[in-house]
Amino acid sequence: QVQLVESGGGLVQSGGSLNLSCRASGFNLGDYDIGWFRQVPGKEREGVTYIRSGGYLDYTDSVKGRFTISRDNAKNTVTLQMNNLKPEDTGVYYCALVFGRGSKWNDLAGWSLGSWGQGTQVTVSS
Repeated sequence: QVQLVESGGGLVQSGGSLNLSCRASGFNLGDYDIGWFRQVPGKEREGVTYIRSGGYLDYTDSVKGRFTISRDNAKNTVTLQMNNLKPEDTGVYYCALVFGRGSKWNDLAGWSLGSWGQGTQVTVSS
């Protein structure tokens, strides 16, 4: 079965860290571009970061210098290390395959994405 499963969310205080994992099954994740996305209640889902199969990385401005996306091909996993978390980082985090990247992180209508998983909740208290 082809699927992505997110894990690693939790409740942390402002300034804390979390490490999210996106594990793939049924296919070789290293062959695909993949991104992390998040949704805050009442807001549209937005892009956070993505990594291409060739290793190119990019981040939305609000997380640059705090979040790091990386691959572990041996584990067929992509991780998101989140440091210096802020309350505004609170939301449900999802990973998804990226078949076509849009021009705006906050307008996913311009992106071509794979199916969403169940997501993992990140809550940052102030």
